[in-house]
Amino acid sequence: MNKIKTVLVDDEPRGLSSLQKLLQYNCPDIEVAALCGSADEAKAVIAELKPQLVFLDIAMPEKSGFDLLDEIGTPGFEIIFVTAHNDFVLQAFRFSCVDYLLKPVDDNQLADAVNRATKRIQEKEPAENIDTLLYNLKARESGQKLKICITSLKGFVVVKLSDIIYCEANRNYTIFHLENKKQIMASKTVLDYEELLQDSGFARIHKSFLVNLEHVKEYNRGEGGTVILSNNYEVEVSRRKKDLFIEKMKEYYKF
Repeated sequence: MNKIKTVLVDDEPRGLSSLQKLLQYNCPDIEVAALCGSADEAKAVIAELKPQLVFLDIAMPEKSGFDLLDEIGTPGFEIIFVTAHNDFVLQAFRFSCVDYLLKPVDDNQLADAVNRATKRIQEKEPAENIDTLLYNLKARESGQKLKICITSLKGFVVVKLSDIIYCEANRNYTIFHLENKKQIMASKTVLDYEELLQDSGFARIHKSFLVNLEHVKEYNRGEGGTVILSNNYEVEVSRRKKDLFIEKMKEYYKF
């Protein structure tokens, strides 16, 4: 296999040097074609070299990594973000199924991210996840609904969180039930999605069900009780999850 033409973008020379050395030691299939210290420099270099992979720092003076992507539009290359952020930005990364590395960069995580990027390059997957990421970052500011990339058996599907009524466990998979009566079989467990969506208005009310609180129409008391969702589907609330569910409902609807 030919080496993957790669560009590194970071305003800190030490960060560029460190990442270049880590790639040399851990990722022999990577060819570092250029080091860029600013978004403007990176834009020109990317247009000239047409890399397959870009390591992109986010927090740079004058123009951020996101500003660079806004100017480029849908990229024709894979991106691995490098960041010191640990807040909403990371949530946006996870929702959008993009790879990111936290500074200081860990060798194993770097190798894993490069392996995933290499696979996507070989399979020539579209870069819709980057479009989803930029949408989510803007949606936070404008109050629009966030989107999530659901990893399916065929690739991934982009949906709005508000369109998800509930998620149902199916062994090592998760079935997403959507507002338009469509279903998506995701190649991750319901536990994975519980962790991802825990701060986004979703609640695990049963070992098999993760529900969108926005779609809860009614709760009927019982040992655990039951919930009626917006599609009139009735879901059992387990006794162990009852108090947490009611607490989340109160927090979500402010009552």
